[in-house]
Amino acid sequence: MSRAKRTPMAQINVVPYIDVMLVLLIIFMVTAPMLTQGEKLDLPDVTSEPLPISDISAHVIISINAQSEYFIERPDREPFKEDLPYIGAHIKKILTQNPDLLVLVRADQSINYGVVMNLVDTLKKSGAVSVGLATEDPVE
Repeated sequence: MSRAKRTPMAQINVVPYIDVMLVLLIIFMVTAPMLTQGEKLDLPDVTSEPLPISDISAHVIISINAQSEYFIERPDREPFKEDLPYIGAHIKKILTQNPDLLVLVRADQSINYGVVMNLVDTLKKSGAVSVGLATEDPVE
């Protein structure tokens, strides 16, 4: 008796690959709406206690007045008015010396939201890791 020669199977079973692709498609469809762009800020609650700053020189405040003018405030200096590109370069220079510096943004309440977001974007591009919004206690 002679046995029939078996030839190797030349087809690839693609069913497992289709299953994996369908699972990945579902995962991407579920996560895509969650991938919105924006700045992650921990906004302080105005009714909470103030945050203690242990080292008074470990922060810088960028203020925006009602006329959309920018001011850099350091604990050891008088505030001075500058434009947005200068602030980005100045913060970058400060952060090379002190990378853990806390940058606070203090803006007039009548300021357009876009002006504040342009400042926060400039600070992030300059390397600021920690950007916070300064508030004042409500008058009771």
